[in-house]
Amino acid sequence: VRLQESGPGLVNPSQTLSLTCTVSGGPDIISHYYWSWVRQPPGKGLEWVGSIAETGHTFYTPSLKRRTSISRDSSKSQFTLQLTSVIPEGASVYYCARSWEASSDYSKYDSWGPGTQVTVVP
Repeated sequence: VRLQESGPGLVNPSQTLSLTCTVSGGPDIISHYYWSWVRQPPGKGLEWVGSIAETGHTFYTPSLKRRTSISRDSSKSQFTLQLTSVIPEGASVYYCARSWEASSDYSKYDSWGPGTQVTVVP
């Protein structure tokens, strides 16, 4: 399976950050497993943002829940992250990944995209 993130590299704090992950590797692959977004701020560790299950149910880290939305378009084999009111702490490398559960236990993740840098500019 291969994953590739895409989206703007620069956003301002009032914008909604929208990132798309395109998944390849088999027919209807995105309709199975959990599909997750993880970010890594500069100099810090990985932070789980949220996941979408094969059922379409979504899970979010509590601190970001009110500002985060993850959706899936199976016809395009894509899933999308939207994060509103991005603040400077939101500047990170964002990764999309396949996982076996919705959590920050990265041992349950088996495929990752290369990551995309997002910078917040005033």
